[in-house]
Amino acid sequence: MASSGKHSTSETATQSAQPSPSKVREQQSQLDFELDFFEGIIQRNPKFIDVLRVHGNNLTLKGLFADGLKVDRCIVEIRPADPLAHYNLACSFSLVGKVDAALRTLRRAVELGYNDFCYMREDHDLDAVRSDPRFRQMLREFENR
Repeated sequence: MASSGKHSTSETATQSAQPSPSKVREQQSQLDFELDFFEGIIQRNPKFIDVLRVHGNNLTLKGLFADGLKVDRCIVEIRPADPLAHYNLACSFSLVGKVDAALRTLRRAVELGYNDFCYMREDHDLDAVRSDPRFRQMLREFENR
């Protein structure tokens, strides 16, 4: 997993190009396949962290933000000191419009060592919190440490 968060820069660049309709169908069916496949693995091994991370990302890509939030909460329970887990949880909170929870969790991610502030400024998953003065204050507070 990239240190930047759920969607690495290379993934974002690839997604911004307009694929052909057949490519879109292929990608959608691949995503659906992966969702089903990883769900089966998680049912057998609910603490398989690598699978949980991919599954949470896939749920987000599919637009199933509430389900992605559940997975990200589970990951943080398993890995409470993991800054990337907290960052992804903050993104999920933001995607479902829970700004206060997103900002608290984002702060925790930074306190634990997440420090890709450039990505944080651009990550569309954080669009709901970016205009909040608390977001800008947190960046000012931690960027120069």
